[in-house]
Amino acid sequence: MFQTNGSAAKIGDISDVQGIRSNPLMGTGLVVGLNGTGDNSLPSAQMLTSLLRREADITFLAPMLQSANIAVVMVTTELGPWDREGSLIDVNISTLQDAASLQGGMLLATELKGLDGVVYAVARVAAISTTSWTVEGNTGSKVAKNHPTVARVPDGAHVERSELSQFFDVIGQHRYLTLTLRNGDFTTAERIRQAIDTKYPNASYAQDPGSVQVQIPEQVSAGNVLGFVDSIMQLEVEPHIPAVVVINERTGTIVVGGNVTITETAVAQGSLVVKIKEEQLVSQPIAPFTRSATTAVVPDSTVAVTEGQGHLITVPTTVTVEQLANALNAIGASPRDLIAIFDALSKAGALQAKLEMM
Repeated sequence: MFQTNGSAAKIGDISDVQGIRSNPLMGTGLVVGLNGTGDNSLPSAQMLTSLLRREADITFLAPMLQSANIAVVMVTTELGPWDREGSLIDVNISTLQDAASLQGGMLLATELKGLDGVVYAVARVAAISTTSWTVEGNTGSKVAKNHPTVARVPDGAHVERSELSQFFDVIGQHRYLTLTLRNGDFTTAERIRQAIDTKYPNASYAQDPGSVQVQIPEQVSAGNVLGFVDSIMQLEVEPHIPAVVVINERTGTIVVGGNVTITETAVAQGSLVVKIKEEQLVSQPIAPFTRSATTAVVPDSTVAVTEGQGHLITVPTTVTVEQLANALNAIGASPRDLIAIFDALSKAGALQAKLEMM
């Protein structure tokens, strides 16, 4: 278990410019030249029949072309926000039927469409390498490395139509861009606004915890907009780390955010007994009538953990999750014990944080 501490981060690392995104493309293709590892299915034979009719003007009945040397596949890729016509992008290939392996096959040209039905790229004819292998014995035993039914072809498609992102809006006579926080937070949004206004006075305002709108100054020419955006993205702010404890019960993983504290309580889990106590101590001058000396109330917190025959650990400072974890780890508490204890602390209202279970 570990605890994260707040530190400065660049605005570009904790936010995105609205409008800049990629677009998914997909298409159904055909892989040929397989060494008996294809799907031998009717859909792949029908695709091959249509291909031969269109390209060679030869007509076959689909059952005549059923073969384990071909396989119908799904070809997918991402059209980047700045990919232009003629550029190359990577493609992923996955089997759709029961093909055993795509190793050594050849992908035929495949149209890749967006969700609007428009063809934006074409997967070129390319040899497939799955970086995997499969060995099968006569008795049915099989050994495989990686996934032979999935492949990736670097630069496997040509972009035929670009979909360039528009990252700023023109409203009236002014240009605006919007920064979208990856983790929406009131404090972080306000800190971003303050950092931008320090460099460009009155240029930004936080619309909500998830976005900050920035006005591009009039003196910034069209050719210098990228430089202006870069200067903003390089500014550093300290993101606000919320008080949250994330627990993955399946793997026994615990992640603790910053500013998490625990109030006075006691928890027993199996052979573990955890006691957390807060006291108000009185600081009294040693000698009576001491000049400039006053009586003061000093808060004091302690953590005590016992197990078995009486292990005892005391931390005479403010009780935080980190201190509690150190005390529990010192006696060898398992992750399962920690999960149960944090869950009980949350139920009792003693854990001053949001508990999220995965």
